[in-house]
Amino acid sequence: MKSLLPVIVAAAAVVSTPAFANLELAQKKNCLACHAVDKKLVGPAYQEVAKKYAGDKTAEAKLTEKVMKGGAGVWGPVPMPANPQVSADEAKTLVKWVLSLK
Repeated sequence: MKSLLPVIVAAAAVVSTPAFANLELAQKKNCLACHAVDKKLVGPAYQEVAKKYAGDKTAEAKLTEKVMKGGAGVWGPVPMPANPQVSADEAKTLVKWVLSLK
């Protein structure tokens, strides 16, 4: 029987990556009720957000505020509600993750 240690170590590395942790944070904060990584739901796909704001040096601050306070008009008529359950640090973490999904 082959050792399972390499499989366990590889699985632990995947689970502990920042991307997985940030996906988990997005789930915990109910972001995925309206967004998905690769397809439009109620709101835009995170990959589309990353593409739209690629190269925009003000994107992180703009989007962090939008996560917390909400907004409207950028992606169509459906507004994004405010998310008071998301702290400023959590919003920044989520936005950095979303912007990395290009």
